Amino acid sequence: RGFNPLVGWQFERVPNSWGRAAVKILLRTTGAAGTVQVTITTGSTTIQQRAPMSVGGTAGVQPTDFNTPSVEFLADPDDKIALAIDETAAATPTVDGIVIIERAA
Repeated sequence: RGFNPLVGWQFERVPNSWGRAAVKILLRTTGAAGTVQVTITTGSTTIQQRAPMSVGGTAGVQPTDFNTPSVEFLADPDDKIALAIDETAAATPTVDGIVIIERAA
């Protein structure tokens, strides 16, 4: 519970010099429907409350816009982007994901 794969990542915090950043997150699990849940936050803002993650993934295959719903938002300078991934069935599913962060126009 509470696994955050972004800890220690170079862009865990939005660079101050960027101003606002556009963030896009795609996550998918091999777990059963509803057993892997994710909360997404940036700074003090909750972007997505704890909700089931998209299922149907294949271990080691990155999700794409074609097969996985994305979560997109703007983050302010120095905001910490955080995921809290919870596996609720005492199983061992794989979670594959991609986080895209770009300087907002």
